[in-house]
Amino acid sequence: MEPTQQQREQLRQLPSMTNLLDDAIVKSWLDEHPRSLVVGALDRAIGTARRSVIDSGKSADLAAIIDDARTILQLRAATSMRKVINATGVVLHTGLGRAPLSDAAIRAVTECASGYCNLEFDLDSGARGRRVDHVADLLAELTGAEAATVVNNNAAATLMILNTAAAGRGVIVSRGELVEIGGSYRLPDMMRASGAQLCEVGTTNRTRIADYEKAIDENTAALMRVHTSNYRVVGFTQAVGIEELVELGRKHNLPVIDDLGSGALFDLSSIGMGEEPSVRASIDAGADLVCFSGDKILGGPQAGIIVGRKEWIDRIECNPLMRTYRVGKMTLAALEATLQSYRDASHATATIPSLAMMSASLDSLKTKAETLHQLLVEKLPSEDFQVAKATSAVGGGSYPGRELETYCVTWQPKNITIDETLKQLRTGTPAIVARAQRERILFDVRTIIDADQIPLIDRIAELRTDL
Repeated sequence: MEPTQQQREQLRQLPSMTNLLDDAIVKSWLDEHPRSLVVGALDRAIGTARRSVIDSGKSADLAAIIDDARTILQLRAATSMRKVINATGVVLHTGLGRAPLSDAAIRAVTECASGYCNLEFDLDSGARGRRVDHVADLLAELTGAEAATVVNNNAAATLMILNTAAAGRGVIVSRGELVEIGGSYRLPDMMRASGAQLCEVGTTNRTRIADYEKAIDENTAALMRVHTSNYRVVGFTQAVGIEELVELGRKHNLPVIDDLGSGALFDLSSIGMGEEPSVRASIDAGADLVCFSGDKILGGPQAGIIVGRKEWIDRIECNPLMRTYRVGKMTLAALEATLQSYRDASHATATIPSLAMMSASLDSLKTKAETLHQLLVEKLPSEDFQVAKATSAVGGGSYPGRELETYCVTWQPKNITIDETLKQLRTGTPAIVARAQRERILFDVRTIIDADQIPLIDRIAELRTDL
């Protein structure tokens, strides 16, 4: 359909790309964004204005087109990974990045990422250094191990250990420990990928030390224990402790591998948690190699940490595969700062967010929920907010079946469904991830960082205003 004479005149009056680029506001955009991105946003805004003229006869002036282009530019320039307020109560939420970093770790990352750093440079000698040296001695000090190294996650740590110690040979593992975790990780698959041969012993619920000993032959390269960190076998059960396994390994001159998964650096029963084997206990028992995650119980960045006997750590670091799993400067900076906190358990508990969340007292959580409730009621007096007791989870494949008592602020929004409200919260700015129970939305204060409380309230108020 041909445009009318009036529409053609309106189209001629629309600002050109040259006019738009000469505008002071648009020029300021070019200081922050690539020219191609700005031009693309303007071009799309002009196209929208043209269609508006042709479809409805409505014209747009320069200011309106710039406003439209600003919205388009913001959407195109925004990164897909962004801050989320975790109101689920799951402390180590894998989907939300597991452990939030401590202030010290954040400062360390910022300092090293904002310029150059001595990642592989020895400042004393002026010679090339080893990146893992920034954390190796500290890990040895905290765990009692002879040596340590770091890769990009615990799956990589397991693969590196198996490939180094047992490629082409057998590794004996209890059937009750053939774990599967999120992201399609299965221990039997990891064995095959590493080149090691899996030798299952015992049954799902009962494995004895005699089962391991009977399976040892000339092809056996190692004995392995895997901590079942994301499930529990209860009832008629029996498992072999690390001490027994080490004793058997020494008897047959076989290394013992202990995959702890989460990995605690001190006795967590001191903060009201328990049932999590400590790394030092494994080392003290004589395990040759112990591996665990950096972003679970430890509360640091994603990393796979390997500690143990120096001869084995040296062999792992000489493995050609090591380079494919090495970590970068930001991971090492965050990990070093996190580990520094562990020189004193009480300091770690107070300063590492995930530990502080897990160890928070019920009274403190109740007070926090009551404060949040009061602020929400003051902001939105017509909405139905209540304080309620609930349960949280540690998450991240840690403490399966363990529930943490907590307090929540619950909300039953008016004139909008629970599912739609949860979606609006997730897709807004800031994004808020919460959970629902019995037709109410739950904001679990255990995982709501203090600095996020006001943004959460403002976002809920904004959502109600938009409706």
